[in-house]
Amino acid sequence: MSADEQVDVVVVGSGNAGFASASAAVDAGAKRVLVLEKAPQPWAGGNTTFTAGAYRTVFQGLEDVLPIVHNVPPAMVDKIDMDPYTEADFTNDINKVTSNRANPALARALVDESNATTRWLAQNGVKFQLSFNRQAYEINGRQKFWGGMVLSVVDGGKGLTQQHQANAQRKGVEVRYASPVVDVLTTPANRVYGVTVRRPDGVTYTVHAQGGVILAAGGFEANPKMRVQHLGPGWDLAYVRGTPHNTGDLLSIAINKLGARPVGNWSGCHSTCWDANAPVEAGDQVLTNQFTKSGYPLGLMFNADGDRFVDEGVDMRNFTYAKFGRAILQQPNGIAFQVWDADGAKWLRKEEYADDVVEKITADSLEDLGEVMEKKGMINPTRFIVAMDEYNRAVQAHRSEHPDLVFDPSKKDGLSTRSSAGGLNLDKTNWALPIVKPPFVAVKVTCGITFTFGGLKINEETSGVISQTTGQAITGLFAAGEMVGGLFYENYPGGSGLTSGAVFGRKAGRSAAAHLRQSAKAQARL
Repeated sequence: MSADEQVDVVVVGSGNAGFASASAAVDAGAKRVLVLEKAPQPWAGGNTTFTAGAYRTVFQGLEDVLPIVHNVPPAMVDKIDMDPYTEADFTNDINKVTSNRANPALARALVDESNATTRWLAQNGVKFQLSFNRQAYEINGRQKFWGGMVLSVVDGGKGLTQQHQANAQRKGVEVRYASPVVDVLTTPANRVYGVTVRRPDGVTYTVHAQGGVILAAGGFEANPKMRVQHLGPGWDLAYVRGTPHNTGDLLSIAINKLGARPVGNWSGCHSTCWDANAPVEAGDQVLTNQFTKSGYPLGLMFNADGDRFVDEGVDMRNFTYAKFGRAILQQPNGIAFQVWDADGAKWLRKEEYADDVVEKITADSLEDLGEVMEKKGMINPTRFIVAMDEYNRAVQAHRSEHPDLVFDPSKKDGLSTRSSAGGLNLDKTNWALPIVKPPFVAVKVTCGITFTFGGLKINEETSGVISQTTGQAITGLFAAGEMVGGLFYENYPGGSGLTSGAVFGRKAGRSAAAHLRQSAKAQARL
């Protein structure tokens, strides 16, 4: 082991939460902030790089977000329809998708500080834009935003990582890649004062940090053994959407050595509809989030037995996509087929469904489509044809009774398969379009895991990690990002993960800087 090194604050992890922590620590007075990243530099950013760069935040209307976005020319302003997204809206969405399991204090902190935090990110070089491509539909010449989330980052997750890196460089933050933290250093009183780092040649060295250590190293989504242990049987077969380096190492150290309290939904995770032709053990660094296949509300999903297994229109995509991956994994062979006709396919986003991004199965009849899908893994195409006929007849019966309803993908439009004649065993409750116009299109999907929900209990004001023995914060230890438990259960509102990472990362950075000042004062008195 080589000689000790001294810094003010150590941050473990170079994703959105880690960089937010480092930036906030500098803002609050820390001079020597070191970010340690397990992955080599080409994998910088952790899962952040593989996101769409979307942030869910409270805002009072279009005028509230215009000052921080970069893609709205003056002539476009009057063509945008955007409802406010209030504190009550955000809180209600969290409670709705988590079945009221979210820790109220964490949820309140996330909601209350979301707007100020996105503005702070903008001041620190994050280039926001209105998410026209993901969160708005052009209807009658107007851009109609939906789902309460309107902000994303220029160039998505890759752009966000690059912008965080540039900000860190401006602020004098050092980032070391290929530098996994293999131990966290504590005093006999369990005060955290540094870390042990392993170099690429295997030699270890220690870094002492008077302001403490901020853990922002992600969950265990890339660890198949831990997935089976916590998420359950079959989860070793899930595709990894993002970095292969989030293997739960720091969660294990924090819980098993430091006595941090594990909390939250350890059997839950964010998992989505994912291209079945994507890489299995890690995301693609070029296409990143483009392997997501979130066009199912505009069509139908069938398992290999030819049966539907979810209500594709139960809610806006933002509130269902993070749990439908689990539903797919539970199907025969862990696969499904998304299906549209020519009219539905017109609404699909190019970044996810362009011909050069995904393999499309096409045919001029549903019977022919079933035959081609059989070659791709559909076990019972006959059942698929029967199910399609039942669906189209149910759609027609509903339309006959509700001729006034108009298809509108920007809201829950009420177009369903339920009528006075009955419906389906599993109805589609919104956006139930007839699937009758050729050519017909199908895409084969599987489960892609994004991040895990179980994590460490923190203080909602300081991001200090709570001890399982004392119930108090472990001195000098903070956490942010995927390592925080208790906020998301079974599901989450789209875009709230990045916002959470920034909100609690900012708190962690400030708290570490405050701890630095307190430690310096105490040392000066000696």
